[in-house]
Amino acid sequence: MSDKKLPCSSAHMRELADRLPTPFYLYDERGILDAVRDMKVAFAWAPGFRNYFAVKACPNPTILSLLAKEGFGADCSSLPELLLAKSSGITGEMIMFTSNDTPDEEFSEAVRLGAIVNLDDITHIEALERSVEKLPELICFRYNPGPKRTGNAIIGNPVEAKYGVTDDQIVECYRIMKEKGCKRFGLHTMVASNELDGSYIVETARMLFSLCVRIQREAGVRIEFIDMGGGIGIPYRPDQDAMDLKAVSTGMRALYEQIVVPAGLDPLNIVFECGRVVTGPYGYLVSKVRHVTRKYKDYVGLDACMADLMRPALYGAYHHISVVGKEADPFDHVYDVTGSLCENNDKFAIDRKLPLIERNDILVLHDAGAHGYAMGFNYNAKLRPAEYLLKSDGSVVMIRRAQTYDDYVETLRFSGAPVEV
Repeated sequence: MSDKKLPCSSAHMRELADRLPTPFYLYDERGILDAVRDMKVAFAWAPGFRNYFAVKACPNPTILSLLAKEGFGADCSSLPELLLAKSSGITGEMIMFTSNDTPDEEFSEAVRLGAIVNLDDITHIEALERSVEKLPELICFRYNPGPKRTGNAIIGNPVEAKYGVTDDQIVECYRIMKEKGCKRFGLHTMVASNELDGSYIVETARMLFSLCVRIQREAGVRIEFIDMGGGIGIPYRPDQDAMDLKAVSTGMRALYEQIVVPAGLDPLNIVFECGRVVTGPYGYLVSKVRHVTRKYKDYVGLDACMADLMRPALYGAYHHISVVGKEADPFDHVYDVTGSLCENNDKFAIDRKLPLIERNDILVLHDAGAHGYAMGFNYNAKLRPAEYLLKSDGSVVMIRRAQTYDDYVETLRFSGAPVEV
């Protein structure tokens, strides 16, 4: 069971919602740091252990800088993410650049920054050569096991995925890059998303360890590190349990001793690129009730909408909801919790049992710290909310201001524009 608590007292949360314009995102610094340190302790045995935080999960430089101080790197998938990492003090091989359908200029910038370039396809070898004067010494490939592995429910079947080098091409990729003068090599995969079954992660390690042995045998290439990708999930629902990272680590260590050490590949560095498990449970969308209405169902209308948190509308995802100050009240009312977009799927919850809700109540949506703000948008010209960090000392600081109308129309203001906005 997962305990869905607020990061501060109800009184403090109410005070924040009265003082700060809602909706807003609030991140819990202490929770994030505890998650980081728990991961480092769990994998302390692993050679070269590092987590490259998935920037796409929470692309805020304050958060990235906080993680950098703890020794985390950045997993980047675009030029702006590379620049965000750089501005957060994350450079060189602390950056893992994994993208697909990659523009030449992004390969060029990644190499210029000294990032680890993780190629998604055998044809990207030619694209990389076209983009840089000299190939980097270190190169990595993303592996797609195809029919050898089943994906989980969210990421889908590897055979149908657009990502990664196929099983019959992977060894050839390393042969080619060895012949082209590359000296150091990594191996990456990503076959799970928001997975709670730890055995799935352990089996991914088995797959990569075994593939390292095969690559050494067939291509004469020694893999320096494996990147397990992300995919470690979080318990969005109160009746779910978090993944036992210690058990996962123990399982991986046994496989390391069984497969890697006898093959003479020790030390083989082990890295991840988790985002969700690091910040997801420690981010909250704080919103105020505008309307409570009765139609054919009872509706709670918030000042937040799916433009602020689209996961429920996009995936049917569950986000737990706390009604501030009413945590102990009976959950004896059933509501659809909605936003104000002109879209009928603009719903945070459907037929959710909650306490009696009234206008101006404060609702907090839990587990919004990853792929929450990051996936927001401007449909209906909705403006993006502010982000705040709840510091370990209890203070609250703004880490991103709210978007303004001027921000929204800035790209419409140019010489020769047809209308004035």
